[in-house]
Amino acid sequence: MSNSSDTGYTPPKVWTWDKANGGAFANINRPIAGPTHDQELPVGRHPLQLYSLATPNGVKVTVMLEELLALGHAGAEYDAWLIRIGQGEQFGSGFVAVNPNSKIPALLDRSTPAPIRVFESGAILLYLAEKFGAFLPTEIGARAECLSWLFWQMASAPYLGGGFGHFYAYAPTKIEYALDRFAMEVKRQLDVLDRRLAESEYLAGGDYTIADIAVWPWYGGLAKGWIYGAAEFLQVQDYKNVQRWADVIGARPAVQRGRMVNRVSGELSSQLHERHDASDFETKTQDKQAPSS
Repeated sequence: MSNSSDTGYTPPKVWTWDKANGGAFANINRPIAGPTHDQELPVGRHPLQLYSLATPNGVKVTVMLEELLALGHAGAEYDAWLIRIGQGEQFGSGFVAVNPNSKIPALLDRSTPAPIRVFESGAILLYLAEKFGAFLPTEIGARAECLSWLFWQMASAPYLGGGFGHFYAYAPTKIEYALDRFAMEVKRQLDVLDRRLAESEYLAGGDYTIADIAVWPWYGGLAKGWIYGAAEFLQVQDYKNVQRWADVIGARPAVQRGRMVNRVSGELSSQLHERHDASDFETKTQDKQAPSS
């Protein structure tokens, strides 16, 4: 095991931010909150205004909204505006007013007399589930199971994204200790899911809920090789029950639509940078846009 003398680094008594770390997000990372510039957010015609990007956290909310619309909840119509976090748009004054934590996704519900802001993806899922009475069990035991898995995801994903994903895919140097630490934890989490899904069709029981909607973009995406390019490294094919669950959810039309919204990578036909109408999936994906001059 390496120590400070091996790496040549000894932590100072007081940490100060005086240099970029060279990582993939060094240009936007900083140890303070608040806006960096004035920038108002656009507002569309629908009750719900979503400001997001199709990261796993962003996909949770667009999947939820598309699922609600598929059930016939017209009040779930939404405008999805693209927030390019690599360009620091999450630090604009308008965005910070909706989410003081400057993270996507952020939701503004304008269907109420005073607009309601909701931030943190798990909070948004719970808010929408309660608002529309969908994808959240009402029986007390089933509800408790659903919320337990929802909060499991909120607590676990930082190990996958900020831990494993960062050191495997984004850090400027590969650190064996960090990769061993976080790979072990991510595989443990996959085993937790696999054992649960061996005994239950979905995470909360027999019904598809916000627990599945929250967990699938992260762990379903990992199982299908969509995030970090780490499928072989983590041997994700060994988690048979996670694979079954990931395939079932991924086949849902609303999930397929939700993955496209605010997406800026992959096949052009899979990218719908903004979503303002259901017809946009057919007419406004990037493969149908005129090339910029």
